[in-house]
Amino acid sequence: MTDILTITLNPALDVSTSVGKVVPGPKLRCDEPRYDPGGGGINVSRAIRRLGGNSRAFAALGGETGAAFKALLDGEDITVEPFEVTGNTRQAFAVNETSTGQQFRFQLPCPAWPGEQSDRLIEALKPHLIKGCIAVLSGSTPTGVSADIAATINRLAVEHGARLILDTSGAALTAAATNPGPPFFLLRMDGQEASEVSGRRFETPGDLANYGSELIAKGAAERLVMSMGAVGTAGVSAGERFFCRPPKIKPLSAVGAGDSMVAAIALELSRGGSFRDAVRHGVAAAGSAVLTPATELCSKATADEILGRVVTEEV
Repeated sequence: MTDILTITLNPALDVSTSVGKVVPGPKLRCDEPRYDPGGGGINVSRAIRRLGGNSRAFAALGGETGAAFKALLDGEDITVEPFEVTGNTRQAFAVNETSTGQQFRFQLPCPAWPGEQSDRLIEALKPHLIKGCIAVLSGSTPTGVSADIAATINRLAVEHGARLILDTSGAALTAAATNPGPPFFLLRMDGQEASEVSGRRFETPGDLANYGSELIAKGAAERLVMSMGAVGTAGVSAGERFFCRPPKIKPLSAVGAGDSMVAAIALELSRGGSFRDAVRHGVAAAGSAVLTPATELCSKATADEILGRVVTEEV
């Protein structure tokens, strides 16, 4: 089985709670809070653990919040490779309104990175990018870090014989879509993100797959995984284009679906599975995650059950 390394530059301590109704003005008496280590790559590592696999979690951590964050990961028996940064690791809040079932999500800003911290990051990553490993760079980019940091990390991964999966957003995703090379091993985005990057609308799986083919032809990535939410997810490479449709599911919370998908994809590829099977597993894991409340991730038993009902078609 291939080694998996997740990379999280902007982790967050997730705090979730519930209240009867969210209204302005008075103090709102919330239920007992729950604390979870979060952020793209961290959630990928946690989901991999839930799916029966293992990974190493390289995470930028700072201050007292960072120490509490690492303790939570240690409690989940996840191997942590900490990269010490200035300031406190940020926090994020999710409040469930029990009277309506709505969820309110708040993200606090992260400490800005000084320029030399990015240089230290690259040096710190080198010994962890083991030849043959699958590295997953997932989540947002901290303030002060160049939008093309993913391309820099990808070049480092290629030099060390590793394969990089990228799942990001905003300016970092736009930079990745115009990546001059080498191409990312796999790039994940959803339909809304594809629209933001390209300035186009994608109405059908075929439309989205066509855009994925364009990015592959330009050398941005070798594979694209492109989600259309509950409708399904397209997988695109130079040799195949397919669309995986999940069964109809009534969601409890969308939090963690994308991270669970990436986790299942990385885990299946690490076990020698095909790209098509990896995407099918990813769709099943995402479906499992939306059936869990608040910041919960996927369940292996539920993902395995959903997997048998995922329909794959050519696009």
